[in-house]
This record gives sequence, C-alpha cells and structure tokens, in this order.
Amino acid sequence: MNYWLMKSEADVYSIDDLARDGSTMWDGVRNYQARNHMKNMKKGDIVLYYHSRQKPSAVTGIARVVRESYPDPTQFDPDNKYFDPKSSEDDPRWWLVDVEFVRKFDDPVGLPDVKAEKGLAEMVLVKNSRLSVQPVRKAEFEQVLKMAGEPPL
Repeated sequence: MNYWLMKSEADVYSIDDLARDGSTMWDGVRNYQARNHMKNMKKGDIVLYYHSRQKPSAVTGIARVVRESYPDPTQFDPDNKYFDPKSSEDDPRWWLVDVEFVRKFDDPVGLPDVKAEKGLAEMVLVKNSRLSVQPVRKAEFEQVLKMAGEPPL
C-alpha cells in the first residue's frame, strides 16, 4: 500500500462533499507530474485529503483509492472546462482515479503545523506545496494522523 496527498479547494470539492457523495472521480488534473502520480496509484492506497486556498490550508481527512487510473473523460468534452483539444481517445493525455471517503478529521492539520514539524521537513508538501497530487511516506502519514489526534488506520 502507498500513501498520497491530494489537494482540492474547499469551495470546489471539500471533504464534506466527498463524505456526502461517498466516492468521486478525481478529474481535472492538468499537471504531468500529478497525473503520473495518479497513474501509479493502486486500489486500496490511502490519501490525505488537503484543502488548499483556505486560511490555513490543511489536511482535513482521509480518502482511499477505489479505482485505478483511467482516462479522464473531461478531456474529451468540448463543453467542459477541462477539455483538452490536443488529447484523443486513442492517445489520452490525462488520467484520473476514483477515491472514496474514509474519515474527516475533527482537528485539521494546517500547513504551518506541517512545516513546523521536524519529522515532516522532507515531505513533498513542504518542498513543493503547489503540486496537487503527491506521494507521502508511511511515517509522514502516521505523523499527520498523530498531529490530527486521529487513531491509526
């Protein structure tokens, strides 16, 4: 099993939206590095759900990968904001995974707290906070859970 962090703006698709829906496809990623991470995700991998563009940005809960990568259908829809005219169904450029809700944190872990934690100094979130899908080491995942006051999975 691998661990990941996926970002969404709370006003676009929050952890509460995921809890309500149960699961969702993680569409609209248009960064090659983030796309490649999603192509490497496996069913059962665990995701830290991160709200960006809020004060402070924070890890707000946990999701799980329930369907491995497949072509993002929004890239083929000319009426969708994520349409990519350079992508084709024969050679898709953008991929996604499906994730399901696992848990919402009572106490989200803010980015300032992540950056202040010595054990998380090498976390991708600290080094490249703009990347929307990123790997997380098991020890980092466990430290974030501890900081949130959450029991282990």
